[in-house]
Amino acid sequence: MAKKNTILICNGAACISSGEERIKEKLINKLSEKNLTEEVDIIETGCMGPCQFGPLMIVYPEGSFYIKLNEDKIARIVEEHLLKGRPVKEFTWATPESRRIGEEKKQLPFFEKQFKIVLSNCGRIDPDSIEEYIGTGGYEALGKVINEMTPEQVIDEIYKSGLRGRGGAGFPTGLKWKFAREASGNEKYVICNGDEGDPGAFMDRSICEGDPHAVIEGMEIAGYAIGANQGYIYIRAEYPLAVKRLQNSIQQAKKYGLLGKNIFGSSFNFDIEIRMGAGAFVCGEETALIASVEGKRGMPRPRPPFPANHGLWDKPTIINNVETLANIRHIIIKGSNWFNSIGTEKSKGTKVFALSGKVNNTGLVEVPMGITIKELIFNIGGGIPNNKKFKAVQIGGPSGGCIPENSIDVPVDYESLTNLGVIMGSGGLIVLDEDNCMVNMAKFFLDFTVDESCGQCIPCRAGLRQMYNILNRITRGKGELEDIDRLEKLSNIIKKTSLCGLGQTAPNPILTTLKTFRDEYIEHIVEKKCRAHVCRFEDAEVKDKDEKILKVS
Repeated sequence: MAKKNTILICNGAACISSGEERIKEKLINKLSEKNLTEEVDIIETGCMGPCQFGPLMIVYPEGSFYIKLNEDKIARIVEEHLLKGRPVKEFTWATPESRRIGEEKKQLPFFEKQFKIVLSNCGRIDPDSIEEYIGTGGYEALGKVINEMTPEQVIDEIYKSGLRGRGGAGFPTGLKWKFAREASGNEKYVICNGDEGDPGAFMDRSICEGDPHAVIEGMEIAGYAIGANQGYIYIRAEYPLAVKRLQNSIQQAKKYGLLGKNIFGSSFNFDIEIRMGAGAFVCGEETALIASVEGKRGMPRPRPPFPANHGLWDKPTIINNVETLANIRHIIIKGSNWFNSIGTEKSKGTKVFALSGKVNNTGLVEVPMGITIKELIFNIGGGIPNNKKFKAVQIGGPSGGCIPENSIDVPVDYESLTNLGVIMGSGGLIVLDEDNCMVNMAKFFLDFTVDESCGQCIPCRAGLRQMYNILNRITRGKGELEDIDRLEKLSNIIKKTSLCGLGQTAPNPILTTLKTFRDEYIEHIVEKKCRAHVCRFEDAEVKDKDEKILKVS
């Protein structure tokens, strides 16, 4: 007998933290009281997106989207909607799907301007069910490449799509695969970088929690393309739910013959293992990540040689992040021309962002490349809470930089952001308002990179500490005007001479805030004033990160 209703409950980490387990228990109890247990199918999904409004659930076949659930709302939904068939209209919102087919329902502004490719399954399927993934076209792309395409054709299709690495650097994915394919050697590897370490970032975690098979399928296609038979997913141990769902998906894929030996009855073999990182930010850098997978301390090495030629165990290796790999199956099925038509001339497709900070609608969003910062914050994000004034947005975490109000109409793509002196990074967006001190924010991110530096090269190990000490003095009222010149000089030296991306990008928050908010630095130094009332100056002791002070003339 078919169930009358299907309920999708968001089981992403944000909804879990806001009480999803308690809401589910209340729902089950109420259904039992009304003798509706056999008529309702409850499915826990990954992140639905609007974390600010959790716990969330959708009731089908009506597609009623219920937000900010509590026990009283659950009782009423069971009584009115599930028992009597009358959706509770006063807190019913439209799903993105119902909006597209023109149904008359209130629409959360959060979904406006979004275009979901990578997140198309997240919040819509049971991430622990391979059957549901297959039902959405899952593993169709893998079957296509194995049975209908040569490895060279796969690489060419990815290259023509214009897909660039979503981990931050934006290197063309097809070109990286081509280098690995052409590298000499019969033993090659594919690594999925799920080490997402930026403060405020949760894109890769949510993809692994909500659509883990898409990551696995992307890795298999990459393996077929470059001639690899082994893959590794490197993921933070702090993501236990993502790890659990990936492990389950790997076992399911093996059971169905979609991972392992003779996939789709072919001669192609591919297996995947999970390696958990211990939370070192530097292991997001690909050579440090490789060292960690090998069981060594995660420390970067000079490049060249690049991993595409000499990577894991000195074998040709490609490293793509979670979001990059989750795009692959869609490109193979829908074609490079389809993907190439989305985004801007040089930045194709969509980008997933974690929107957080001083914004009304926080959560996980996916938008076409080229959308403006203003649209992200004021349309999707719903603006700044409590009628506060927007001040800036920190993009890309400690490696990114600060985008001020006067650049709010800049499109979000690789080239435009580079022209501003920032990088996209993996996709963290932290919105700041008038109550944020920009000098203190720069110190916060530098404090993070100082602690996360592996200490291997002097510019990063010593230079970042010296910069932190200068910022610490400024925020304690002990700075001098010459400190501004010292910060700029140190920043440029460290960017040019550091061994890896951590040191090369760590000065970005300082340089971008100095460029736009220099007056705040001067106020802190000359007037002993913090306009945001964050920094304290009265008789504060200044504790440096290191007793030794480098002299910068």
